[in-house]
Order: sequence, then C-alpha cells, then structure tokens
Amino acid sequence: MDLQAPSQAPSAEDLRPRLRRRGPARPAAVALVLHGGREFGREPATARQPTALRMVPFALHLLSAGRRHGLAVWSLGYRYRGWNGEEASPVPDARWALEVVRRSGPDVPVVLVGHSMGARTSLRVADDPQVAGVAALAPWVPRDEPVDQLAGRRVLIMHGTEDGTTPYRASVRYAERARPVAASLDFVPVPDEGHAMLRRPGLWHRRTTAFVLDVLADAKRT
Repeated sequence: MDLQAPSQAPSAEDLRPRLRRRGPARPAAVALVLHGGREFGREPATARQPTALRMVPFALHLLSAGRRHGLAVWSLGYRYRGWNGEEASPVPDARWALEVVRRSGPDVPVVLVGHSMGARTSLRVADDPQVAGVAALAPWVPRDEPVDQLAGRRVLIMHGTEDGTTPYRASVRYAERARPVAASLDFVPVPDEGHAMLRRPGLWHRRTTAFVLDVLADAKRT
C-alpha cells in the first residue's frame, strides 16, 4: 500500500471492477486474490500496476497446487487505486466479485487472499456466507479496524518484521483482537521481510497456498 495524499478523480465515471479467472469453468472451490493499492487515489487501477503484478505469482502458485482439487483462482481488479477514506472503494468491488462467484456456484467455498489494502478488503468482506477463510498478507489494519465479521472464519496473517509501509505491530494488535472471534487464527511473522514480499517469496507462496488448500479441505468435510 502506498500512503499518499488524496488525488483528483478521473473524468471517466463508468469504471467497473474486473475479474481475471484461471482454472476450471465449474470449480469445486475459488481462491479470490485481491491486490494492494493506496490510501487515497481516484485514478483507475490497472493490471499492469506493481500492486497487481505482485499478486500474479500467488495466483499461479495456487492454480498449480490446486489443480487436482478443482480450485479456480480469480483475481480482482478494482475500479480505483485507493481506499479513499470512508468510501472504502475496494470493498464494494470485492462484494461484487463474491456475488459473481455466487451466481456461478452458490455452494462453492471461497478463500480470500489479499495483500496490503487487498488484505484489509478481504478481512472486511469475510462475512460473506461463502467465505471460509482469509489469508491476509502484510495487511493494512488501522487500530479501529473491525473484527466481528471474522466470526466462524479461519484466518492467516503473515507480515514481514521489517515492513516500512504497513506496520508489523499493527498486525500483531489486530490478531490479538481477532483471535477470540475467528474460528482459528494463525499469525506468521516473516523475519527481515519488507512490504513487497520479495526477500522470501517461496515462504509467502507456500504458506499461503497450504492455508488455502487446508481451509478448502475443511470446508468439504463440513
């Protein structure tokens, strides 16, 4: 997440969120990937921006590992780059994506995988009835970020100890508040790692994918 001052809105008013779908057309489960963004920004989000490109390896790793489980991996592109205060711009985009999942398969379990602003968004929309779990990577979680919506959900939080963009300690505090609410919460510190998740990419990918597949296996058993 890039913390910047508010920017002017673009002239185009017909921006729409986008979904990139990988995997089977009739999946047994869906991993919905949400990229990061900025604190403020009304310019359009695009698939070529670094925050979106950062999540492509996660999507491909999930797709490869989840193929025999019937896992589809969908990547959400927001309308705007920013969170934009009380507007929380990516939240309705994520709820729209979850509604698309519901129309394609009302009983398909979903695990959300988000980074930074996308992690905050994922945690916010975890109350959707098809969401079984959330993998929040280097999440942007202010002190007043709600946790009640995590009831009954499994949660993974990973955060680099040297993150200079979204504070590691903020994730620790959030996990402490969320743990009594969630069905389970795993907190994984990543030593000497920054916000971009580039120093130990294998660890991020493996732990995220293992969490997603484990949550979906549980969902199938229930």
